[in-house]
Amino acid sequence: MMPQENLTEKLEIVSPELLQYEYGNQEEIEEQHRKEKAVVRRLDCFIMPVLMLLNLISYLDRGNIGFAATQGMAQEIHLKGTQLNTAVSVFYVFYILAEFPTSILVKRLRFDRVIPAITLCWGVVCLSTGFIQSFGPLVVTRVLLGFFEGCLFPSLTLFVCNWYKREELGFRVALLFIASALAGAFGGLIAWAVIHLDGVSNMSGWRWLYIVEGLITVVWAGLCVFLIPQNYETAYFLNDEQKSLMRKRAEETDAYSGGSGHYTKKDIKEAAKDAKSWTHGVIQIAVVTVLYGFSTFLPIIIKDGFHFSTVQAQYLVIPVNIWASIVYAIGAFISDRYTTRFLPLVICAPFGIAGYAILLCNVSPGIRYFATYLIAIPCFLCTGGNLTWLSSNCAPDGKRAASLGILLTLTNIGGVIAGQIYQSNAGPGFTLGHAWSLGSLSIAWLGWWIVRMIYTKRQAYKDKMLVEGTATPGGEYTDRAPDFKYQI
Repeated sequence: MMPQENLTEKLEIVSPELLQYEYGNQEEIEEQHRKEKAVVRRLDCFIMPVLMLLNLISYLDRGNIGFAATQGMAQEIHLKGTQLNTAVSVFYVFYILAEFPTSILVKRLRFDRVIPAITLCWGVVCLSTGFIQSFGPLVVTRVLLGFFEGCLFPSLTLFVCNWYKREELGFRVALLFIASALAGAFGGLIAWAVIHLDGVSNMSGWRWLYIVEGLITVVWAGLCVFLIPQNYETAYFLNDEQKSLMRKRAEETDAYSGGSGHYTKKDIKEAAKDAKSWTHGVIQIAVVTVLYGFSTFLPIIIKDGFHFSTVQAQYLVIPVNIWASIVYAIGAFISDRYTTRFLPLVICAPFGIAGYAILLCNVSPGIRYFATYLIAIPCFLCTGGNLTWLSSNCAPDGKRAASLGILLTLTNIGGVIAGQIYQSNAGPGFTLGHAWSLGSLSIAWLGWWIVRMIYTKRQAYKDKMLVEGTATPGGEYTDRAPDFKYQI
C-alpha cells in the first residue's frame, strides 16, 4: 500500500496539470459556444426578418377580405347569401392541395428560387383583386391566392429547419406566427389608412386596400431574390469562419435536418404510419379553425357583433393582435428555454375557452371586446406550438418534411371550416362560430394530453433500450432510435 505522504506528493504533482488541461478544455468549449451564439444571432438578424415579413405579407393578403367586407365590398360586387363565406373557404381548398407536394419538393427545387417566385405570383393576384366586379372573379383570385400562398408556409418552415438546430426551432417558428399576428394589427392599420383613399380615381377604399398590399408583395418578392441565400455556403452575411461553424452544426444535426432534398417513398411511408403525425394533424385542424376564424372575421365580429363603427372595427383589432404577438413571444421563449412543448399549450388553451364562453353570453360590448384578448392568448401560440412540437420530434429530414406535409395539409381543413362557421347573416351573436371555436379548443386541449402520453410511453421504451445496450441499425436512424430524445 502506498504511503500517505507519497500519495499526497503524487497528487500535488499531477493535479496542476489536470487542472490546466480541464481549464483549457473548458475554455475551448466556452469559446466555441460563444462563436455559435454569435452565428445564431447573425441568422436571427439576416434570415428571420425576411421570413417574418414574408409571412406577415401572406397573412395580410389572405386576411384583407375581412377588412374589405367591412368597407362595402360585398355590396359593391353584389355578393348574396353565403357567397362571402364561400370565397373565404375556397382559398383553403387549394391551399391544402399545394402544401404536401411543396413540403416534399421545395428543398430539391431550392428555397431561393421557390420563395421569391410564389411571392411574386400571389402579389400579382392580390393586386388584381382590386379590379374585380363580381363573385366569379373573386373566387378565381381566392383560388389562385390559396394555391400560391399554400406553397409558402411549408417552404418557410423547412427553410428554418435547415438553418437552426431543433432546440432553437421553437422560438424561430414562433417568430413566423408572431408575424402573422402582427399582420392583423398592420392589416387594421392599413385598412384604416386606405379608407381615406375612398373615391380616388373613382375607386372604393377596399379596392385600394388590395392594390396597395399587392404592390408591397410584388416589391418584396423582388428583394427576396437577393435576400434569400441558397444555403449557408452561399450566404452573403457569413464569413469563412462562420460558414465553417455552420458546416459543423449541420454535421451535428445531420440526422435531423440533413439530406439533399431527394426524399424517398420510405420517408413518406414512415411519416404516414406514425401515429404522432396524425394526432398532431387532427389537433391542428382544431386550433387552425380557431385561428383563421378569429383572424379573418374579427373585424366583422367587432363591427356587427359588438356594434362598433367601421372605423372603430379597423383600429380595435390592432391591440388585440399585438397582445397575441406578445403572449406568443413569451410562450415560445419559455418553451425553448426549458425545452417544454406541452405546458404552454395546455396552460393557454383554457383562456381561449373562457373567452368564447363570454362571447356566448349576453354581456356588454366592452366585456365582449375584453373576451377577444382572452381568445388571443392561445390563438397563435397553440397553432405554432403544436407545429413546432411535431417538427422537433421528427427525424430524419425526409420524414420530417412528410410529417409536416401531412400536418399542414390537414391544417387547412380548419380554414375551410372557419370560412363557414361565421356566416355573414349570423350577427350579432355569431353563436355557431363561437360555439364551434370553443369546442375546437377543448378538443385540442384533450388532444395534447394524448400526444404527451404517446411521447412519454415511447421515451420510456427508448430509455429501457438504452439501458439494455440496444444499438441503432446502420443507415436507419429515425426519431424512433433509442438515442433520439423526444422533446415533451
